[in-house]
Amino acid sequence: MQVPHRGRTAAIALGAVVVLALVCFASVMVGNKNIPPGQVWDALTGRGEAYVTVVVESRYPRTVLGVLVGAGLAVSGVLMQAVTRNPLAEPGLMGINTGAAASVVAASAFLGASGQTQLLLWALPGALLAGVFVHLIGGRGAGSSPARLVLAGAVLTAVLSAFIQAVTLSSPQTFDSYRYWVVGALTGRTFEAVWTVLPLIAVGLVVALSLGRSLNAVALGEESATALGARPARVRAVGLLTAVVLSAGATAAAGPIVFVGLAVPHLVRALVGVGMRRQVLFAALLGPILLLLADVVGRVLVRPQELMVGVVTAFAGAPALLVAVRRMRATK
Repeated sequence: MQVPHRGRTAAIALGAVVVLALVCFASVMVGNKNIPPGQVWDALTGRGEAYVTVVVESRYPRTVLGVLVGAGLAVSGVLMQAVTRNPLAEPGLMGINTGAAASVVAASAFLGASGQTQLLLWALPGALLAGVFVHLIGGRGAGSSPARLVLAGAVLTAVLSAFIQAVTLSSPQTFDSYRYWVVGALTGRTFEAVWTVLPLIAVGLVVALSLGRSLNAVALGEESATALGARPARVRAVGLLTAVVLSAGATAAAGPIVFVGLAVPHLVRALVGVGMRRQVLFAALLGPILLLLADVVGRVLVRPQELMVGVVTAFAGAPALLVAVRRMRATK
């Protein structure tokens, strides 16, 4: 794949920033009751009517969280696909979604946890522990390989899924708490959720960007990477742990939202090539665009109700998965 000209890359970046701004604007404009763009602008600039301002401000946390979750999932997918050399890798590969779900179920069933804030706080350690466990089992040692990592994630997912089913089927109250979180949604979130996951996402993005040059070296092969001064094992470990932190924060905040971490890296590579720094930067822009756009579509399709964003991304992501598989076949 050819490296895009700097002018073209800059134009794509500018276009992505503009689209992201428009999607954020649409996110605070569209809801059970749409607000005209002029009134939204007045509310944003402090000149709006009191009622309109209250409605617009109530949609801020949802929009900001959508930006954070979209960026976290997309960059996590970029790192996972680069480190595992698996173009179909995404946060579910590391058992992160299932780990967060198992933690939510256990906290609800055995500790009486309820409410979005409590479930978020319990989902976070479960997601982190699951990702670290898969890395320790499948990503270390002389026999470490992408296939071993995938196998470790599949085994953990199977075990935790059985636990989840056993607990939720025996406890209707736990099932009621779990079934809402597991769909994946941005609705009803407050700035408390934003402040909880912001440090994880921010640190993860900074580390991911700093790994760009080392990951480019590792992509050339073990010997070439070592000759260039990189330590492949350490780079992969840090890359995987960074991906775990990003996806754990995103999953804890919004539930297991699928396909964002899978589809965005493929789109980014098609636009700006395989340079890791470019991939991280553009994934951090395109991930929020995709997630917020799906959230806005979910509010419009079945109004006055709304589809959870996890449902919309699943419907949109299935074709993306088919396209990715077809591209893999074509390159063989």
